[in-house]
Amino acid sequence: MATMNRGETGASAENSAGGLARLGMALADWSERWFPDALVFAFMALLIVFVIGLCFGTTVHDLIHYFGEGFWSLIPFTMQMAIIIVGGYVVATSPPVHRLIRWLSTIPRAPRQAVAFVAFFSMATSLVSWGLSLIFSGLLVREIVKDVRGIDYRAIGAAAYLGTGTVWALGISSSAALLMATPASIPSALLKISGVIPLSQTIYTWQSLTTAAILMLASIVVAYFSAPATSAKTAESFGILEGQPAGNIEEHRTPAEWLEYVPVLSIAIGVLGLAYFGQVVKARGPLAALDLNTYNFLFLMVGLLLHWRPRSFTRAVSNAVPATAGVLIQFPFYGGIFGIVTMSPISRELARYFVRVSSHGTFPVLVAIYSGVLGLFVPSGGSKWVIEAPYVLQAAKDLHVNLGWVVQIYNTAEALPNLVNPFWMLPLLGILKTRARDLVGYGFLYLAVNAGLVLFLVWFLARTFPYIAPAIPS
Repeated sequence: MATMNRGETGASAENSAGGLARLGMALADWSERWFPDALVFAFMALLIVFVIGLCFGTTVHDLIHYFGEGFWSLIPFTMQMAIIIVGGYVVATSPPVHRLIRWLSTIPRAPRQAVAFVAFFSMATSLVSWGLSLIFSGLLVREIVKDVRGIDYRAIGAAAYLGTGTVWALGISSSAALLMATPASIPSALLKISGVIPLSQTIYTWQSLTTAAILMLASIVVAYFSAPATSAKTAESFGILEGQPAGNIEEHRTPAEWLEYVPVLSIAIGVLGLAYFGQVVKARGPLAALDLNTYNFLFLMVGLLLHWRPRSFTRAVSNAVPATAGVLIQFPFYGGIFGIVTMSPISRELARYFVRVSSHGTFPVLVAIYSGVLGLFVPSGGSKWVIEAPYVLQAAKDLHVNLGWVVQIYNTAEALPNLVNPFWMLPLLGILKTRARDLVGYGFLYLAVNAGLVLFLVWFLARTFPYIAPAIPS
């Protein structure tokens, strides 16, 4: 009887919800039936690229060779992406940041306010780090649902994922922008085409900042109106009753453990690291100093200081490692795709195709659509960019489209499929203790709204950029 009452209550809540919320529920049911695991998308992409290579006249023997040659080509970049996740988790679970999260959770007092509130912080923190955003937002949700009753757990969970599906790549953790600003990380075949593109030509442009602001505003509006005023699909219905523990560690039991609990080592190493970062900023300037290596270095040093004790820091790192599993196992396959694309005629032929079917004015829209579709199969801002960049940037050079804005077109569009692809949800799902299929339905709503905005913005703002010839190192 209790189960029947709960079902009747849930049906009543869904019937009283707004149109956007009801649509999200219907889409979630569909995705639960038809959406596969993220690794399946990677395998599908690999087979599709292999077939395309055959169509372009490459032999099976050569394609297999290109796949194997490229398989390990992204190892340094894979490690950098894994460290971004670890660094974000370490900072978000540190005692000071966790106290901030607990305080923030007391601000919203109604379900719709709470969903919009989480949406804002998910996107705002993603501009600093997409890894931080996933963990910070997940912990914020866990705290909010303890105090605000009647929140649809699926709606607020999807809001917590918004940063990774909207503006993260327009912020300072943008894999593509940081890669293009880091000469040592750019594959040699790509470097010969693009040269080094500094952040001053990508994420720090006013056009990029304007795009981020518009997407954030639109997403917050959708978050507010798509959330039902009250719902039976609360955290309790998902078995979420307690907050996520963070920051507290047991006392040391033996003298040998003493150094693990005193902060002197953490302080010394953290200050040493920040001093080095200061040297890099002084030598390169604040705009050029931030690349993938210095970004990750800064986050680890800050996390070390925020955790204060080595034992707390190492425990946070251990808890973060499982969230990197998808990156570690899937990126080599993306490397294989990169090998096939760049070593076979695919890259050259695609560049010619982009030039042939587009003009200076239509190229931004074409790149945005293509990047979004490809993102369903390769859900990674960095490794997908390595696959896509050689022919996209070559075509941009031929059409005299600003290369920095092409990077931002890619960044803006490639985040869209994240809203419905479960790959980057994994760290968040671990905190929320839910399934990707519970969040994807709402993700389709954000995708429908943001896709139109993105296509307009990348086309309109492209007209404000002059063409700058790439500076290719000798």
